[in-house]
Order: sequence, then C-alpha cells, then structure tokens
Amino acid sequence: MAPPHSDPVGIGPAVRRFGLLLLRLAAGVTVLWFLVWQVGAAPFEDGLRAVTWQAVVAAVTLIALTTVCSAWRWRVVARALGIGIGLPGAICAYYRSQFLNCVLPGGVLGDVHRAVTHGRCAGDVARGVRAVAWERLCGQVIQAVVTAVVLLTLPSPVRPALPYVLAGVAGAAGCAALVVRGAARRGWSRLTRTTRAVSDDLRHGLLAPDVWPQLALASLLVVAGHTATFVIAARVAGSTAPLGELVALLMVVQTVVVIPLSIGGWGLREGSAAWAFAAAGLGAATGVTIATLYAVLALAAFAPGAGLLLADAVHRRRDPGRSGEASRPDTAPQLLEADRG
Repeated sequence: MAPPHSDPVGIGPAVRRFGLLLLRLAAGVTVLWFLVWQVGAAPFEDGLRAVTWQAVVAAVTLIALTTVCSAWRWRVVARALGIGIGLPGAICAYYRSQFLNCVLPGGVLGDVHRAVTHGRCAGDVARGVRAVAWERLCGQVIQAVVTAVVLLTLPSPVRPALPYVLAGVAGAAGCAALVVRGAARRGWSRLTRTTRAVSDDLRHGLLAPDVWPQLALASLLVVAGHTATFVIAARVAGSTAPLGELVALLMVVQTVVVIPLSIGGWGLREGSAAWAFAAAGLGAATGVTIATLYAVLALAAFAPGAGLLLADAVHRRRDPGRSGEASRPDTAPQLLEADRG
C-alpha cells in the first residue's frame, strides 16, 4: 500500500510549474467572458474597426521612444548591479520581451526570457534575473506614484477609491517588512539571504546618487509615452472626454495592467477600462473599445520584436553548432553584449 502522503509521480512539479500559468489564463478568460456577457462583442469589434494608419504610425513612434527609455532604465539597473549591457542590445532584447509579453499568457514571460538570456550571456543568471526584476519594479513604483499624483490633482470619479488603494499598498508593505524582520530573527536562511541581497542592491546600487535619478527620469518618460499612446487610442475611438479626466482614467487602467493575470495583456486591461469609464459616466463599452484599440496599436508597435525573434531562429538554424544556450546565450549575434567597462 502506498504511503498516505505520496503523490503520483510528476504531479507535484507539474502543479508548481503550470498552476500559476493556468491561474493567469483563467483570470483573463473570466474577465473577458464577463465583459462580453455585460456589453457584448460589439465594443471589441468597434475597437478593431477604429484602427487607422495614422494611429499606427503614432503608436509605433511613441512605443519606439518608450522602448529606448525602458532599455536605458534596464541598462542603468544592470550596471548598478555589476552586470552591464550595451544600449543597442538592451533595446533589441526589450523589443523581444515586449512582443512575447503581448502574445503569451501572463504578460511576464517575455521579461523572464530577457532576464535569463542576459544572465546567461553575462555569466550570472541570478543577477540577470534580479536586474530585470528591479527594472520592472522601479517602473511600476513610478507608475503608481504618478497615478496617485494625477488622481489627487485632476478631477476623476475614481478619486474616492485612492485612500483605500494607498492603505492597501501600505498594508502590504508593512506585512512584507514584518515577514523580513521575522526571518532575520529566526534565521530563515533562504529568506535571510534574499533580504541581504535586496538590501545590498538598494544601498550599493539602485539608491546611489548617480543611479536613482536616471531610473526616475526614464520611468517618467515611459509612463508619459504609454499614456500618450492610450490618449491617441481614446481620441481615435471617438472619446470626447476632457483631456485631464481622460488621463486620470487611463492612468488607473495602466496601473491595473501591471498585474500579471491576463492573456497577452487581454483581460484586466479591458476590465479596468470598462470599470473606469463606466464610473466616469462615459460607458463601459467605450472603455472596452479604447482598450481594444490600444491593444492592436501596441501589437503593431511591438512587431519589431517578432522580427528579431525570427532572425534569431534563422541564425540558430544556419548555425546549429552554436545554437545552444550554453554556447550562445543570446541568439542574436552581438546584440546583447556585456558592458563591463
């Protein structure tokens, strides 16, 4: 008779590997199903029909600028952690990751690919992962701060929810601090090592006087670029809301989008847009149409990443002897070089 706590071979690892992915898929599908049930499929169709070549050109231009700023932010973080990367390689890698995030479940697999590839190229996967994690966290923190400032200064129907959001963030931060403090006292080795690594990264790297201003500036430019792209989508979709109110609503949507529970970005983006625009009296359907149009414009703007991935695949096929990750961590030759100068 099998032991009472034994599991079928392979079930545990499979659950750990695919459980979170299935959760993300389920969350995205549930939100989309609910939206279709509430507003129908017409708003999604309207968003697809509203695409114009002028909007695509504007989105491609703005996203190109924000990609350069994002790559610059990543390069600053990587150099601060002692694992450098050249700016051209960082831009190409960022385009790849954005495209993968846009077409794969969860919205973070592209960042995982970027982190692991850069870490293997530089010979330190753990530090490469930390660099990408810090880079993304810096962007999200600045996004949240800008959103809070916008909601406090511009008229918005979602302003009453701001104190609850800030209280939730403060509560989460407090709980995390208590856990870290308890781990340090009890000697939980794994968490203690992680805490020390985080502390070292902050004190000796990210909070250095010549580092954090660059991170803040790059993040502000990224937020401005994505917001401008969203505003273009809103105007092309026919929204005539005042610019200040529109920006406030779109900032809320962008803040929700960073939660990795979606299908290539689809789900929470449309759900939060529907809620925000409905709260403003502009109609949930309008929010869904704008979010759908933005998704199409973003996909067009991230298309260079697909080209780079295809070039990587062609290069691996032509040079199979060096296609493995161990011999060529970054398959695009000379695009992701270590900058140790």
